[in-house]
Amino acid sequence: MAESAGRQQALLELLQKRGIQPTLFTDWLHYQSTPNKPQWALTIGRIHQGFNAPQHQLLVVAEPQLYGQRALAERRRSRQTTVDAENIFRSLGELTVGAPVVHIDHGVGRYQGLTHMQVDGQEHEFLLLEYAGGDKIYLPVASLHLISRYGGSDNEHAPLTRLGSEQWSKARQKAAEKIHDVAAELLNTYARREARKGRAFTLPQEAYDSFAGSFPYAETPDQATAITSVLADLTADRPMDRLVCGDVGFGKTEVAMRAAFVAVQNNTQVAVLVPTTLLAQQHYDSFVDRFAKWPVTIEVLSRFRTQKEKTDVLERLAAGKVDIVVGTHQLIQGSITFKDLGLVIVDEEHRFGVRHKEKLKAMRAEADILTLTATPIPRTLNMAMAGMRDISIIATPPEQRLPVRTFVSERSNSIVHEAIQRELLRGGQVYYLNNDINKMERLREDLQQLVPDARIGIAHGQMRERELEQVMAQFYHRQFNVLLCTTIIETGIDIPSANTIIIERADKLGLAQLHQLRGRVGRSHHQAYAFMLTPPSKSLTKDAKKRLDAIQNASELGAGFMLANHDLEIRGAGELLGEEQHGHIETIGFTLYMDMLEQAVEALKRGDTPDLETPLKAGPDINLGLPALIPEDYLPDVYMRLTLYKRIASCTNTEALNELKVEMIDRFGLLPPQVNNLCRITELRWHAEALGITRIDVGNTTGRLEFSEKTTVDPLKLVLMVQRKSHNYQLQGANTLRFTNKNADGEKRFELVERLLAKLTPDEE
Repeated sequence: MAESAGRQQALLELLQKRGIQPTLFTDWLHYQSTPNKPQWALTIGRIHQGFNAPQHQLLVVAEPQLYGQRALAERRRSRQTTVDAENIFRSLGELTVGAPVVHIDHGVGRYQGLTHMQVDGQEHEFLLLEYAGGDKIYLPVASLHLISRYGGSDNEHAPLTRLGSEQWSKARQKAAEKIHDVAAELLNTYARREARKGRAFTLPQEAYDSFAGSFPYAETPDQATAITSVLADLTADRPMDRLVCGDVGFGKTEVAMRAAFVAVQNNTQVAVLVPTTLLAQQHYDSFVDRFAKWPVTIEVLSRFRTQKEKTDVLERLAAGKVDIVVGTHQLIQGSITFKDLGLVIVDEEHRFGVRHKEKLKAMRAEADILTLTATPIPRTLNMAMAGMRDISIIATPPEQRLPVRTFVSERSNSIVHEAIQRELLRGGQVYYLNNDINKMERLREDLQQLVPDARIGIAHGQMRERELEQVMAQFYHRQFNVLLCTTIIETGIDIPSANTIIIERADKLGLAQLHQLRGRVGRSHHQAYAFMLTPPSKSLTKDAKKRLDAIQNASELGAGFMLANHDLEIRGAGELLGEEQHGHIETIGFTLYMDMLEQAVEALKRGDTPDLETPLKAGPDINLGLPALIPEDYLPDVYMRLTLYKRIASCTNTEALNELKVEMIDRFGLLPPQVNNLCRITELRWHAEALGITRIDVGNTTGRLEFSEKTTVDPLKLVLMVQRKSHNYQLQGANTLRFTNKNADGEKRFELVERLLAKLTPDEE
């Protein structure tokens, strides 16, 4: 019994390879209702343990028994919720017609859609790429691994390559030379970081389990993974520098609290650095509540405290009488001293200026650093992608959380009235954001006339501390149902009953800001709404339009990381170690730049010189004269097809490919022969690439293999093959083997090539 239709097909392939030909059934009832039961049957049903019923001559084997205890839910969860940072950057799922892409061999062109063509009487699907001067390339979908998104700062003015010129090879060569220097500097940074001994905390297992057990919710899979990574960093003997990226309300604070608990249990102090006074107060309240049962002293430094209270906190901090301190920028001023600082937690790093970050850099040498963010700034993201900073991504939403429905439109009284009235009628609260403090009183009068039932409060950063604190408390206790405010609410306000936010002049706000503000609503199981109001579209800048399009399109849960990528493309990649290589990122695109950098670093680690002539290898070109595509009648959505083509081409082992096939069967139905062909060609490519074969062609009567100069094929085997069966095999030139195809068609063509590759594979010593 297989767990799903997809697993049934995967098991069928496995059994057939072992000479077992089972009859397929849709479910247990289908099997039971069949009068003449076959010797072997394969049906669908979720059971964890099989059984033997000799009286019925029946033996049932459950799928988990064949693979070990691997539950379907576990597999689904790992497939759907684990976000690989690199795959996000390589995703072509949101590629639109006209968007620039990078081909490893041909350079920067524009994607012009998918197109069908007949080749050797067989239908194939191609990506159409247009280059400078209108030149075009038709790229087989099986070669989609050669394509990556451009990801430069300005897609409209991407530097398109002229085909047939040396423009691309020169650009790639220059970038490769610069990457060599960057990689060497990166390795130097790695080495210094590894050599610097940090403090290895011990994990007080019993106390930690008790603290973790008091968390009132079940950890999401990503949250649990992030916690495990943070604990591993804390107990290692090198300083931690980890970035935890997760959407608002996805559980980053709990990760920080677990880390803080371990640091405090090791008799060190923890500093929690936050950008705003309101967030400092909220974090302080959260920490006090979470640590209530433990003998831990927690204090807050913010402008809500009097000078006398601040002085007292600072004195006790220096004396080691405060375990955890939550504060704003004051925490990194020169006048503050800690007795023994073990951990620094930075919330929303993008809200701190350059000088603050320089101060944080200095702290990295002394203490472990944990950074929390929903939308990392491009530079931080670059550093994480380059491996200079460790990264954990929390992309799994909490249970029952709904995505915030986002609308971008020109401001009108009717939209404002309808949005506020709808929320008030269901007993909720509304944030109305306007950053112009001088117009607030007038705006309050206008809103009061527009919605007479509204009870409106005002909150902004120029109010006195106590007054602001009082207004926020009143809104929290629902004495107001509309809060007219500035971006002061961007971080830290957690009010579950507020589920509509209206943002005026959304075009003036950054992408990270818009995402954070939208995260103020939708923190319960109610449907939340975000209205982003703008002036007429003619007056919007290009970048503003891109930001608003990005925020509207990325409304699904866990979109923060994808938005950070959009931010990187809109604002530019930002330098990793210096400013010089930014031009190279512009020339060859961010994704290819990162691939080449990763390859150069790996080469230097091995002690090799990076291959500057061919920085990345395109892989073998395989043509078996068989249709290899995802048919439109199987999957009509062009963007979904594009994403799956990319995922198939990016698989690197049989297990990953089988998991993808299972997913496709479960989502779209049994795989058509064309999709099976596509998957098998992908497997052939791995084998051919390992042997250094650059091309495989199979025609109706003959075929050929082309070898690279660095082929691993045993020359003696090749010579013996040609000598013994000269009527079947002939060498042509130094790098081509021709072979006969005796009426091999369809499945037999795969078998012919697989046998040939097996013959050429060197024997293991």
